[in-house]
Amino acid sequence: MTTSTSGPADAARVPWPRSRRGELALILVVALAQVGGTTLAATHQTGTIGVGGYLLLGGAALVLFGRQRYPVGVLLASCSLTLAYSVSRGPRGPIYFALIAASVSAVVAGKRRVVIGVLIVGYVAFQWLPPLVGTHPGPSALAAFLVGAWLLVLWLGAEWIRGRALRLAALARSREEEARRLASDERLRIARELHDVLAHDISLINVQASSALHLIDRQPERAREALAAIKEVSKEALVELRSVLGVLRQVDEAAPLSPAPSLDRLDELLARTETTGLQLRLERPEDPVPGPLPSAVDQAAYRIVQEALTNVTRHARATTATVRITRSAGHLVVEVEDDGVPAAIPGNGHGGTGIAGMRERATALGGNLQAGGRPTGGFRVRAWLPL
Repeated sequence: MTTSTSGPADAARVPWPRSRRGELALILVVALAQVGGTTLAATHQTGTIGVGGYLLLGGAALVLFGRQRYPVGVLLASCSLTLAYSVSRGPRGPIYFALIAASVSAVVAGKRRVVIGVLIVGYVAFQWLPPLVGTHPGPSALAAFLVGAWLLVLWLGAEWIRGRALRLAALARSREEEARRLASDERLRIARELHDVLAHDISLINVQASSALHLIDRQPERAREALAAIKEVSKEALVELRSVLGVLRQVDEAAPLSPAPSLDRLDELLARTETTGLQLRLERPEDPVPGPLPSAVDQAAYRIVQEALTNVTRHARATTATVRITRSAGHLVVEVEDDGVPAAIPGNGHGGTGIAGMRERATALGGNLQAGGRPTGGFRVRAWLPL
């Protein structure tokens, strides 16, 4: 049994009522037990409690008001008041409830050395001080042994309560940390969604706007098509942006108005991207293991394709690109290849927020992602997402 003084980090709050009403109820119970129990015991003994005795018994209970903030002071005061009654000529009775409560409070607060010292000094004083002053006879050997055993039980009980309080405090801290982690993960997810929505759609808008400005005088019809594409892409971006921001604000529990990102919407994504002039080909052979994809994998695959095509339209200076979706060895394999310039991709697959975000999406599901130049030219993004 260790007797080292615990610091603030090791201390715990007493798992008793913490509200003012609860504290009052505890003190009232202790006071009634001491005063009422001793009064009842006095009917079978000689002598009376007297006003001083009642003040000592009641005062030992009242000092418990400060047990949370001043556990050592309350323990010393309670022990002194109880000892003062013990050496008086008042009848014996259940006078130790306040001292028990103060001792447990001090142990739980981490003041273990102080409690051990008080218990040792109290054991000697309560047993042999009354006979020294002539107010009560000395204890028998059996009585002294039983009091020592009772103090040991008190100490062990206080240690058990302290351990339980520490476990509850650790559990509460763990729950708070988990809540903060979940909130951080949710913010990261929303940041990714915003990046994917804005980066892809605004990239397409930028390409189409540049094309419209270039063609507006010489080929107004093609400029009109580019402006129409800008309108459609910006409308889609606004819808997705409202959906993400609605989740962020948590204004209601209604489902978002736009469908969730899914490979079922891949044709829409490719059609919007082709308005930039990039020729796209989708290769999606029949699944060897047909069936719906897990929602997390489905959304991640869509976002990876979206971000990869964003990089192609913004950086690769490519004319054609291929999107390939297959299943292999328990994985969904997502590939996006283009015939552009690999060096034009920021960091050539090792830098840039977009590629880092795609890699995080894959690793978050237990998968992997590779991005880099192809031996035959162009750039390739390949992701393995566990099913």
